[in-house]
Amino acid sequence: MLPELKIQGAIYVDVRSQGEFAAANAPGTINIPLQELKNRLNEIPKKTPVVLCCASGTRSGMAKMLLKKNGFQKVYNIGAWTKFLN
Repeated sequence: MLPELKIQGAIYVDVRSQGEFAAANAPGTINIPLQELKNRLNEIPKKTPVVLCCASGTRSGMAKMLLKKNGFQKVYNIGAWTKFLN
């Protein structure tokens, strides 16, 4: 699914903390920590697929609910950020 979403121009958002992201991250992901996401929704295009990740999938699951609640249509939670590395 990830290669197909990439072809569609998906944006990859890592919702871990800035410290976690700085310690290790997948190339091509942007960091918008979950606690900042509500105030930074304007940084994510609504018509573009959004793929979310974090450490385990819990925070990215909460981020998915927040995005859906705010009108984002194509939102995917892949769980752990390391899945971007495969």
